[in-house]
Amino acid sequence: MKKKVYFKTFGCRTNLYDSQVMMSSLQEYEITENESEADMIVINSCTVTNGADTHVRSYISQVEKHTPSARLFLTGCGAHTKGESLLKENRIHGVFGQSEKQKIDTLLKKEQPFYDPGDLNHIDNMVVDEFVGKSRAFIKIQEGCNFRCSYCIIPFVRGDARSMDENRILEQITRLALNGFGEFILTGTNVGSYGQDTKTSLAKLMKKISQIRGVRRIRLGSVEPIQISDEFKEILDEPWMEKHMHIALQHTSPTMLKLMNRRNVYKQDRELFEFLASKGYAIGTDFITGFPGESEELWQEAIVNAKDLPLTHIHAFTYSKRDGTPAATMKPEVNGKVAKERLHELQNLVDSKNFNFRKSFVGELDVLIESKKDGLYHGLDQHFNKIIVESNSDLEGNWVTISEYEVRKDCNYARV
Repeated sequence: MKKKVYFKTFGCRTNLYDSQVMMSSLQEYEITENESEADMIVINSCTVTNGADTHVRSYISQVEKHTPSARLFLTGCGAHTKGESLLKENRIHGVFGQSEKQKIDTLLKKEQPFYDPGDLNHIDNMVVDEFVGKSRAFIKIQEGCNFRCSYCIIPFVRGDARSMDENRILEQITRLALNGFGEFILTGTNVGSYGQDTKTSLAKLMKKISQIRGVRRIRLGSVEPIQISDEFKEILDEPWMEKHMHIALQHTSPTMLKLMNRRNVYKQDRELFEFLASKGYAIGTDFITGFPGESEELWQEAIVNAKDLPLTHIHAFTYSKRDGTPAATMKPEVNGKVAKERLHELQNLVDSKNFNFRKSFVGELDVLIESKKDGLYHGLDQHFNKIIVESNSDLEGNWVTISEYEVRKDCNYARV
């Protein structure tokens, strides 16, 4: 009887990918999607904020209560910041860094508690050709980040930016396309820096990926405004490009951007966003409210600027202190309630912009149906907007072109 392993993944798409690598590397164990029957639980942790660490700790407490016989292992970014203390407290059996994930079989077998942080300069060479329970495939193209934003711990737990081997990436996508995957999401810690260390570029890689038979849509994780080069702009009209870009701004007040040690400039950001919108793109961004020093006056400036931007999606969060970063000691701090109110104001603004974008769009929706819930199919269109589809056919995992649909406040709706 093979022992059963359950994977609990916190955080970003890079972690989702890393969990898939571990699942693909398992030989002597069985993967279970049912936590309660697991002999072992691998926690792929996030440490982007102090709050993320708290989530991991409370998850461990939950497991101790409900599945006390399960042996716990910790990996991911939290392995570097909280691994040793959790090990000393005997809350987990083993800690290992991202670079060790392909040795998962050997690590799970270890009888003695262990701490193996691995190598922060490691580059994956694993090829994943199957994704457990997914219709889109996440492809990790790089690791680490050379930016030093004042609120961010990630470069210290993921290392400096380094690119994956191009041939490995293309081999992996070729295999996945043969296995029926048509949409590929390129992910990493700082995706736009791909190729800077290997004398190539993101645009060149995407062109090569698009030539692989079976590739229908390529989507990017978050990129920085300065990474949208002239060369990249030349591929924007390609039919395989997802008509949605996620470009990290973090703020729209020039003063706040300086405090955050960001490299983007609002005036240039606005020009870039208007250019992308003129090409028919939906545009998402990241935004932090309540960062130290965000006065009412600066917030008003930021919200006026946000109104001017052609935004359709937002990944906004209130500032959460991360020990060990320059921002952790910055003053004056912003009241948590105020930060939350600003977050809601921004989210409501972008929700209404998204609704208007969907109402004004004329054309067909190219939808990948991902799942079925309560008899209805759920998918995402080329603008990364959610659509719910009613149908008597079995559509799960299929591509559907939809010309008639109803634009509802929360999402689009169609009968096929």
